[in-house]
Amino acid sequence: MKSFPWVFWCVAVLFTITVIGINQNNLEEGLKVIKKVPTTQKVVALTIDDGPHERATPELLDTLRQKQVKVTLFVLGKNIERNASILAQAASDGHEIANHAFSHKFLNKFTPTEFAEEILATEKLITAVAPKPTLFRPPGGGYNDVLVAEARRLGYTTILWSIDTRDWQGISADQLVSIVMKNVKPGSIILMHDGQYPIATTKAIGTIIDRLHAEGYSIVTVSELLKCYEAKQ
Repeated sequence: MKSFPWVFWCVAVLFTITVIGINQNNLEEGLKVIKKVPTTQKVVALTIDDGPHERATPELLDTLRQKQVKVTLFVLGKNIERNASILAQAASDGHEIANHAFSHKFLNKFTPTEFAEEILATEKLITAVAPKPTLFRPPGGGYNDVLVAEARRLGYTTILWSIDTRDWQGISADQLVSIVMKNVKPGSIILMHDGQYPIATTKAIGTIIDRLHAEGYSIVTVSELLKCYEAKQ
């Protein structure tokens, strides 16, 4: 089992910034969305969108279990309805389950009421097998100030990404690994998908994990990454 010294560092940093009045809530309230976390520590978050899928997600979970790595899964309500047992397995494995709305539509074109319906419908399905989610990612990255404010009212922090692998476009596993390793930095939030099959992510994720570890990175969930925020001096 790989040791993770980042835990002790991030806890110390969180204590320090809380003492001086810059806690995680203040961080989130000062930003419309979070795309990455400013930190000097070599920690990154792998995030997987659009599942659970009946084939892609179990393959990913098998690899993640072998590598003893936890990720954040931004799941779609319509796919939970078909694959609730797969999501239950992901939660049992210790992965962070987050809200990606119900239908994968561009929610920035919705009214606040319509948006809330999408979020709450998915939340109900998630909480049947996992803790209540606190992170939300808008499908396609489409958001506006009204959407973000409504998400916060519903108890969610809006999360985007700093590395878009575009794995859904049919790239190879080697290309996917290259995109991640060429762009990764401390505090990166890496976007991948498991909503279709075949997809390069199922083949590449094991190599990505190995390469990140070889470069000295620890892989954490998004919520854990937020604790590693370092205020500018």
